[in-house]
Amino acid sequence: MSVLEEIGGEEGLHELVEHFYDLVESTPEGRNIVRLHMDGHGIAQTRVEQFNFMCGFFGGRQYYKEKHHHMNVKLIHEHVPIFQEDAENWLAIMDRALNDLGHEGPHIDRIRQTLRRVAMLLVNDGDVPVVRI
Repeated sequence: MSVLEEIGGEEGLHELVEHFYDLVESTPEGRNIVRLHMDGHGIAQTRVEQFNFMCGFFGGRQYYKEKHHHMNVKLIHEHVPIFQEDAENWLAIMDRALNDLGHEGPHIDRIRQTLRRVAMLLVNDGDVPVVRI
């Protein structure tokens, strides 16, 4: 069984992503996450792309890859200054979203461990490449 199936398929993932971003937009821990997304395409677009990415990442249809031709999480975030605190806040809000929706068990523990590894991989302490046009 895929991780996606374990959390309720695409419907369960959609519920998780929506609840997660509702929390991001309404909690103090999400304030800088919102700011970082507003420097890009905004939260509404991020909700869509997060679902698209996580669907493939969790073993379902690879919507993100179909649209963007890759699933390279480092490349996706290379222009974003991500500090340790940002990653920890993202993880804390995701933990809360998982808890709020009643997700528990060994498969959720594995999801948390995987998301932690990815989040820590993205920490760059604001050292982002300069883009010249």
